[in-house]
Amino acid sequence: MPRKTALFERTADLMTSVAWKEWAGYAAPCNFDAHSEREYFAIRHSAGLLDLSPLAKYMVTGADAARYLARIWTRDITRLKPGRVAYGCMCDGDGKLLDDGTVACLDPETFRVTSSEAWLGWFERHSRGYQVEIEDCTDRLAALALQGPLSREILQVVTEVDLDAMRFFGVAAGSIAGVNGWISRTGYTGDLGYEIWIACEDALTVYDALLVAGKPHYLEPIGLDALDVARIEAGFVMQGVDYISAQHCLIEARKSTPEDAGLGWTVNLERVGWIGREALVQEQEQGPKWGLVGLELDWAEIEALHEEYGLPPHLSPLACRNAVPVYSEGGATEKPVGQATSSSWSPTLKRYLVLAQVHRKYADLGTRLSVEYTVEFERRTITGTVVERPFFDPERKTFTPKAAPKGASR
Repeated sequence: MPRKTALFERTADLMTSVAWKEWAGYAAPCNFDAHSEREYFAIRHSAGLLDLSPLAKYMVTGADAARYLARIWTRDITRLKPGRVAYGCMCDGDGKLLDDGTVACLDPETFRVTSSEAWLGWFERHSRGYQVEIEDCTDRLAALALQGPLSREILQVVTEVDLDAMRFFGVAAGSIAGVNGWISRTGYTGDLGYEIWIACEDALTVYDALLVAGKPHYLEPIGLDALDVARIEAGFVMQGVDYISAQHCLIEARKSTPEDAGLGWTVNLERVGWIGREALVQEQEQGPKWGLVGLELDWAEIEALHEEYGLPPHLSPLACRNAVPVYSEGGATEKPVGQATSSSWSPTLKRYLVLAQVHRKYADLGTRLSVEYTVEFERRTITGTVVERPFFDPERKTFTPKAAPKGASR
């Protein structure tokens, strides 16, 4: 039976749907009402509040903490300054993806690490020879995500941290609703947003204070269904959906490198001494086989296909995580050239969006592909065009009111 987070009592009281799912061993709300549309629009037009506590969380401390983390992550953590957060991934010795997550530098010898699943054994296995201590703090540290265009205004009511001065991927300690914690300007929605890190015993205090501060702004508690649509709009991949951790793959063909999964930008091949580098250097020399692309499905074709069956198009408020084949244009009878792993109708963009892994030669912008699409149990195809990713990328996500203009002296 799933465990309860420190906020279970409150989220259960607020839910009318009784729609739960298991997330890393914890019970997590899918949606609070009969469907997730109100929660989605809160993310894009006001703010949504999500319990992130099931995330795996670790404190890594010691004189060698940065050097140690630089060995197991694709990012050079030795260059991460206090008050900054880095997003990256971990690979096995063959350069295959294990997980992705964040590393926050709280001070020169203290880092907080998050990941999709538990990696304590992996961390400890590779800590030999380093002056570090590793603590799995998942059960003592609660986490909240406050995401949306009004999140800064709402959060500022309950904290002394100057959010107007906090840059994108910044992190700072401070008082939040009268308790000590950390705020990072990070999130999984592709919008302006913050993540809040507090002791479990303080979680209800902070959650309730944010609900009160957000009430005039129509803040909504949100679940994972609304988050899933938002993260697809943002072009963010999900472990276990858009790529599978190498430790769970039964065959080599299911494994992915960072380049395969669209995370090549987190890899620094110039530095040496980190796990998976040699294999990824070889991949670069030979040329990656796969690439992650964003596709937009042809809406006119979707309408026409439904019309053949006398049906109107159905737009689900939920994202789809069922992988389907992708073919070269008009090549549905041939071997697939990739697979669509996440898809959703975007209520904001009014476009049908897809994340897909395809062979590299089909990854160029403007390439037209055929994506499997089922109506009335019959498998057909719809044209999907490779477009820019992220699909949704508002200026407010990175804008900092008190930041010096680019090029200005400091």
